[in-house]
Amino acid sequence: MKKRLTQTEEFEVMKLVLDKFLWLGFGIMAYGLWAMVSGAMQSLLRGLAVMIAGAIVLVLFMMLILKEYEVIK
Repeated sequence: MKKRLTQTEEFEVMKLVLDKFLWLGFGIMAYGLWAMVSGAMQSLLRGLAVMIAGAIVLVLFMMLILKEYEVIK
């Protein structure tokens, strides 16, 4: 028999997952910045591409959150 979570418990679990995705996106973007600063022109373009990939990870997760949870104003 499966245990059902309350809305508060479900939100607490979501916050834990959110934290991990934020760290992942930040880490990817920080690596891209490091690659841009530490190298030549080829590294500059590769670093920019990595930073864009990190931003895409964060935007995708934001879309997932907006789809799953209601935004109360």
